[in-house]
Amino acid sequence: MRIIKNAEERKNEILDAADELFGQKGFDGTSTNDILEKVGIARGTLYHHFRSKEDIMDALIERHSARLLGTAQNIAADKSIPVVERIIRVVMALNISGGSSKEIMEHIHRPQNALMHQKIQKVIINGVPPILTEIIREGIEQGMFNTPFPYECMEMVVIYANTVFDDDMVALTEKERLSRVLAFICNVERLLGAESGSLGDVLNMFGMNHE
Repeated sequence: MRIIKNAEERKNEILDAADELFGQKGFDGTSTNDILEKVGIARGTLYHHFRSKEDIMDALIERHSARLLGTAQNIAADKSIPVVERIIRVVMALNISGGSSKEIMEHIHRPQNALMHQKIQKVIINGVPPILTEIIREGIEQGMFNTPFPYECMEMVVIYANTVFDDDMVALTEKERLSRVLAFICNVERLLGAESGSLGDVLNMFGMNHE
């Protein structure tokens, strides 16, 4: 008997299959036939939901972005986690992860996908500062931070971090990267009116251990 699924369920089924296949075979190595075979649907059904394989990738990026922001919001709301640790966890949660994460990053960084890269940047710049701002306000209440502009500070931080630490935007040697990270932490402490050295653990977020 033929199983009829609603549009949203079928769309997510296609995205789940593509996510897995892109992670296993790569974006270029995956054909629409591969997706059709894995889901077990006709080509017309696929094209009813997505115009092309690129359209599927764009939808995956949107889904990943929504999930990441959702995860970040959940972390920010957990007041059992200390303020500084929560800030670090929120930023770490924004690293795209999942079966096709590598393919997603390669896809959006291709020159022909500049608009998609811009779309991701827009999601981050608009979605992340409000999440971090709520944590900063808690830090202000606890006497850790002292700034009348918590949102603006986080906006500056996110824009800088999302630009300078994006390898596609700025090419850095390991030495240059460490210098930028140290300067970044120092200036964030000043922006927030925090005690010098209080955000040193942020180095761990970048996989660094500076003595």
